Amino acid sequence: MDNKQFALGKENFILMAISIAIIIIGFCLMLGGATTEETGFNPDIFSTRRIIIAPAITSIGFILVVVAIMYKPKEK
Repeated sequence: MDNKQFALGKENFILMAISIAIIIIGFCLMLGGATTEETGFNPDIFSTRRIIIAPAITSIGFILVVVAIMYKPKEK
């Protein structure tokens, strides 16, 4: 039998999936409604959720992806 080992383990992939879910949540928080007028301006683009919270969550998700890749589980 081949005794091949992958560079990343099961825990790494689980952590990466969680991190990607956090990134997707951050991008969803950045979504917003469009203006109803053709030449109108929607001031909601400057909401706290879109300019502070969503980018912070997305950045945390990207940092967690790096952590998930570099994470080395303890040997048994």
